[in-house]
Amino acid sequence: MITTSWPRSPDYWLLWLLRLAGGAVALVLGGIVLVLVAQSLPFLVRHGATLWQGQWQPAQEQYGMASMVAGSLVVSVLALAIAAPVSVLLAAWLRYFMPALRRPVLVVVELMAGIPSVVYGLWGMLMVVPLINQWVPPGASWLAGSLVLALMILPLALLVTDTALEQLPGHYVRSAQALALSRVGMLRRVLLPQALPAIVSGLVLQFGRAMGETMAVLMVSGNVVQWPTSVFDPLRTLTANIALEMAYATGDHRLSLFVSGLLLLLVTLVLLLLSWRLRRGGYGLA
Repeated sequence: MITTSWPRSPDYWLLWLLRLAGGAVALVLGGIVLVLVAQSLPFLVRHGATLWQGQWQPAQEQYGMASMVAGSLVVSVLALAIAAPVSVLLAAWLRYFMPALRRPVLVVVELMAGIPSVVYGLWGMLMVVPLINQWVPPGASWLAGSLVLALMILPLALLVTDTALEQLPGHYVRSAQALALSRVGMLRRVLLPQALPAIVSGLVLQFGRAMGETMAVLMVSGNVVQWPTSVFDPLRTLTANIALEMAYATGDHRLSLFVSGLLLLLVTLVLLLLSWRLRRGGYGLA
């Protein structure tokens, strides 16, 4: 009996290509984690007790990162506090009050999302820092870093909010209209509460992006290792510290920078798990 051998279908090869791509991503991520842990463990054994002190003087074997952890957190929290309400309100306004402007504005927002972070940092150096310096010197500060980060995360936060509103079932709008709710009342009482899990999930991921940003913050935040007590104080983040000191660091100093990277990775993991948890919550009413 003669049998004919047919070539595999395109779907078969696509499936295997996707599996290989997923496996490659997992291997790369695993390699990153393995390197960070292997480089960090010797330092943690010798200096783990001093990790949460405030003094960062590697020449005197003082590796306290608490002030830089605080700097990374506060600059990202303020950036999110600025970007989140603006993105949510702008997305809702474009979708339900000015639909004719929605598509052109979203095109501009998508272009903004693709601008390299160093360009935002350059803009911050030329515009934001001198403006704050006229108010409260030196200008390069927590506030400058947060403003630049807020502008960076605003486009994706707006796109996430717009997508969350778009995915809401249509009967929510019809039910609100049947109850004679105004558009503001419909948004406040029905649509935004139902989209809130997806919106907050996206904002959590943008907070992680702000935490991991390097160049823009390095260019405008002043890079002084100190506890931030005012929005006008210069500060240094963990990412900026790695970028500034990795080129010449040796010995335990170099290992301490890997610990900084491990801390950032752990924060990102926590935020990712929180984002998944929020998305699993789904929409409040089915």
